Amino acid sequence: MRVRRRRIALVAAGVPLAVPVVAVEAAAVPDGADAAPARAAAPSLRDFDLRRGSDRGRPIRELGERLHRSGVDALLTSSGQRRLGGGCGKAAAVPARSVVYCFDKADSATTKWVPQGVATISDAVAGERWTGGGRAILVSWHDSGKIRLTFVNPDRRTYRHVLLVYPTMKGKRPTYTDIGIHAGGIAWYGDKVYVADTRHGVREFDMRQIFDLGRSKAGSTGAPGRVGLHGGKYYGHGHRYVMPQTGSWNFALGTSGSGCKGSGPLRVSWIAVDRTTWSHALIAGEWCRPKGPRGRVVTWPLPALSGTRTVHANWAATLPADRIQGGVRTNGQWWFTQGRGKKRGRLLMPERGLWDWGRVTFRTISHGPEDMSCYRGQHRIWTVAEYARKRALWSFPADSCR
Repeated sequence: MRVRRRRIALVAAGVPLAVPVVAVEAAAVPDGADAAPARAAAPSLRDFDLRRGSDRGRPIRELGERLHRSGVDALLTSSGQRRLGGGCGKAAAVPARSVVYCFDKADSATTKWVPQGVATISDAVAGERWTGGGRAILVSWHDSGKIRLTFVNPDRRTYRHVLLVYPTMKGKRPTYTDIGIHAGGIAWYGDKVYVADTRHGVREFDMRQIFDLGRSKAGSTGAPGRVGLHGGKYYGHGHRYVMPQTGSWNFALGTSGSGCKGSGPLRVSWIAVDRTTWSHALIAGEWCRPKGPRGRVVTWPLPALSGTRTVHANWAATLPADRIQGGVRTNGQWWFTQGRGKKRGRLLMPERGLWDWGRVTFRTISHGPEDMSCYRGQHRIWTVAEYARKRALWSFPADSCR
């Protein structure tokens, strides 16, 4: 089929990278196009109003008096990092010539922890470098009642897991507990990291509030079964770093409930940042089964999330397909990942008209593709293949990502 201007070719982008790239050989990637989806009624924007959740200021302030705070660059360069490896691209069926990073053997094979969300430094700051020069890529994971955030340092080819926790008070003493959500998507904007909370909205974390238990007299990196305050010591399931939730944004109309309904509050399956619009946007979408209401995609103005007033969605639509596991918009072009169970996933590139979606172009990509992030300086979109032993953090070139 003739390649359109808005479509991509899964070949090297020609953008210089500061680190070695694992070139993965894979089968030829088929492409094609589906007919334009049937037009659906526009969702009601009022369904997606967000209100600021409870303030976590007191326990965080008091934790700061007991534990050592760490900056992002100190975390990225501290001792005890895990090493990025190679060889995962073929097993994950990553398209040829993609940029691929592989977790170590234990993280690639574990079925306990499952990666979901992806964000890059390009989402966080316009200059694509953190204070101190770091260029991290973030990945969220869930483990049946716990979540963590991985800080990948592509310049050193290393990474570090950070446990995400919920701060609270235990009598007059601060502590924290595990967070039991799916963490299906993440968005990094300035100092804030937003984590998808499927039923409620998004949870908020702050890069200035990361605690190093290894450098704290009151902290311990032992006892993997413990979290929070125990006998005067703070634990994090063996993690050196913990990052407490600083706030949340919850749907004004309540929780979304179970299953997709096509109306009411969104089931937040994935989120992303669009910095290519005049007012930067937070994007969120639903994963919905083939039989039932089609999922929806919503945007909110990101600057509004720095305040305390109700945040109103400024755009919403029904998605062009089911089982959407990630999505991002760059300079008006939309990209979606679609999971297909044991089959390889698909990359969907729909044309967007004034009122509805046009023809959807698709390509077969890796197994289990998830959340997405546009790295503008690389002209690449990053995602993660979630399945154990078919797991990879990888990116493909995209001309509209700039």
